[in-house]
Amino acid sequence: MSTRREFFKKGILAGAGIAMLNKSFSNKVLFGIPEDNMFTLPLLPYRYDALEPFIDKQTMELHHTKHHQGYVDKLNKALADEKAAINFSKVSNFRKIELDDICKNVSKYSVAVRNNAGGHYNHSMFWKGMKPNIGSVLSPPSSNEPSGKISDSIKSTFDSFANFKTKFSETAMKVFGSGWAWLVINKNGKLEIGSTPNQDNPLMDVSEFTGNPILGLDIWEHAYYLKYQNKRADYVSNWWNIVNWEEAAKRCEM
Repeated sequence: MSTRREFFKKGILAGAGIAMLNKSFSNKVLFGIPEDNMFTLPLLPYRYDALEPFIDKQTMELHHTKHHQGYVDKLNKALADEKAAINFSKVSNFRKIELDDICKNVSKYSVAVRNNAGGHYNHSMFWKGMKPNIGSVLSPPSSNEPSGKISDSIKSTFDSFANFKTKFSETAMKVFGSGWAWLVINKNGKLEIGSTPNQDNPLMDVSEFTGNPILGLDIWEHAYYLKYQNKRADYVSNWWNIVNWEEAAKRCEM
């Protein structure tokens, strides 16, 4: 009988130990930040092959799972190292430090935070700023032009949608090395086209080009080199087929 009691006692203790172990894993801390409060890689709103033939599956998968994931991981690490700027012990919920706020006050942070917060913000916006436009032999891809208020604003500012496309594409082509081309609403409430180097964006208080981002195009070679090699102009030209104008219109209302 005593042996049986000892058996059940050990089983109960073992079960409690497993429960405590699971709890410790569920509250795991990485880089000094609770795991469930860290920045995470957002899911794409479409499949990796959904933007073909304009952006290929392999590029999308590598861009999302390797490059963007790398920015997320390095951002979490860099923020954990910023204890001189942020006392995490006084922050009850790490997610209260919003990505937008980091960008808007990025001059207070390290270069590592600047680069990786920019990379995370820019790519998160980039994915949403595109949508599938699948054509066929009988039904080619649509011309994909905006409508409604954003169309009116573009035509009012740039005279025509064609002029806007030309100016935006020229801006993208003039980016030296790596960077981004942007359409923003500037401080005067007007649409404006500009660019930023590396992973900077117009929200950043260190950026020479500022505004509320409406549309962003990634000009880093990893965004297009597997398919287009050095033909950046072809990448830029084909990107217009998959611009998500509905998402851009929503951002105009924010």
